[in-house]
Amino acid sequence: MCSRYSLTSPPEAVRAYFRYDNEAVFPPRYNIAPSQPVAIVRMTPAGGRELALVRWGLIPSWVKDPRAFKMLINARGETAAEKPSFRAALRHRRCLVPTDGFYEWTGATGAKRPHLIHPRGGGPMAMAGIYETWLGADGSEIDTMAILTVAANATMSVLHDRMPAILAPEHFDIWLDCRPGTAEMVKELLAPAREDLLDITEVSRKLNNPRNEGPDVQERVGPATLL
Repeated sequence: MCSRYSLTSPPEAVRAYFRYDNEAVFPPRYNIAPSQPVAIVRMTPAGGRELALVRWGLIPSWVKDPRAFKMLINARGETAAEKPSFRAALRHRRCLVPTDGFYEWTGATGAKRPHLIHPRGGGPMAMAGIYETWLGADGSEIDTMAILTVAANATMSVLHDRMPAILAPEHFDIWLDCRPGTAEMVKELLAPAREDLLDITEVSRKLNNPRNEGPDVQERVGPATLL
């Protein structure tokens, strides 16, 4: 599961990593939570890439009233192709979710200890995502996304049994290209991160409150652990 993440890399570094065509300026965000506006990278009709803002929490196109529907923040990579809520998006509307770290917790309720899982060399990385556009009878539109998760790798499993699917840059094109209308060719990309990709660091409990924002929520509590 992924219920909180960050994107603190400079916009120029994010654009260089994801190679999208449009220019976008955005502030660093240290404590991104569900229901908030988030950045995704998707393919344009012309075959390029664009950075777009959507809401975190997928609303399938067939939902009648979004206010009465529980947002879907994650989709299991192993079963998304068969689930009515996710299968159309997995075939036709795949995206990349820029991040430079996601969070998981250990400890008992009331004493949760947050941990930041981040690239060992720093900088951005891509979580696999899907997105939808919900159209209301009054012409209103809501763009939403969910993050695909997979089984945790060996070290991550001490925190949680799931983790986001992380895509390497060499796989961005095949993931984003939904023109074939099938998800068969991308299923093998939904796999646990390789063991040398990430570090894990315990951070401040200020992160526990999703209203807290700023670099102090990532203040290190203990030494980094290799994932």
